[in-house]
Amino acid sequence: MSILDEFKLTFQRGTSLTKLIYLNIFVFLAIRIYYVIYYLFTPESLRIQLPELSILKWLSVPTDISKLIIMPWTIITYMFLHYDFIHILFNMLWLYWFGKIFLQHLSQKKLLTVYILGGIAGAVLFILFFNVFPAFQTIIHDATALGASASVIAIVISISFYIPNYAISILFFGPVKLKYIAIITILIDIISITAENPGGHIAHLGGAIFGIFFIFQYQKGKDITKWFDRIMDNVTIMFKRNKKSKINFKCATNDMDYNQAKAQQQEEINKILDKISKSGYDSLTKNEKNILFNMSNKK
Repeated sequence: MSILDEFKLTFQRGTSLTKLIYLNIFVFLAIRIYYVIYYLFTPESLRIQLPELSILKWLSVPTDISKLIIMPWTIITYMFLHYDFIHILFNMLWLYWFGKIFLQHLSQKKLLTVYILGGIAGAVLFILFFNVFPAFQTIIHDATALGASASVIAIVISISFYIPNYAISILFFGPVKLKYIAIITILIDIISITAENPGGHIAHLGGAIFGIFFIFQYQKGKDITKWFDRIMDNVTIMFKRNKKSKINFKCATNDMDYNQAKAQQQEEINKILDKISKSGYDSLTKNEKNILFNMSNKK
């Protein structure tokens, strides 16, 4: 099994948290690798501006309504988009730490739902503030937002208000309850609106507001995200149907032949699993790894 196959298998079998982290990293690497290729093959005299800036502008969510109308997909794509390494590093660390806690108490489907709807809420508040408040009038036509921060904050705040007294250990501080982390996070974003990146902090607050509203309603027995869950279920079913729609023209076999082939296949799988338990996965041959991989794809 190749490294690519192993990553594919990990992605397929991973939780929604794993898939979100992988997707963010993949987009980040694709953008950066594209720039490296452009940099190496373009003379400096022709390198007027970074090419990724044009890509980012087509994937980042703009505050200018006229631009948003012709690029509606950006309200989704922006929440998977990063360019700076530190930006994606801290977002993925927060997503991993709080995503693990989230999955201990709520479902994988809810994690994905809160991530996406929290990101949309962050974009909406970002656009609203820049179009309403005079402080942003001079930059409204060029302002854009990118990054998973609003989505991650939605997860952080929602689980923090769901289990407020759950404590995690923080370096130099010791055990700290989630409710205090949530309150401090919100306060920092509020007072940072006047700082260098006001749009980012406003988007964070949009994600936080959604997280609070969602979890308060959820605790009352009202799930305000059911409609989105149904959409995601329909999308999943549609993709599964497409995968299963391939036509096979294999010759039919009788029950005896089928059962015999099935028994031989199971015996071979059992031998491979027994080998793993005794010597570990690395002891398998390339053919044995391929058999395991093919079997996982058939399930």
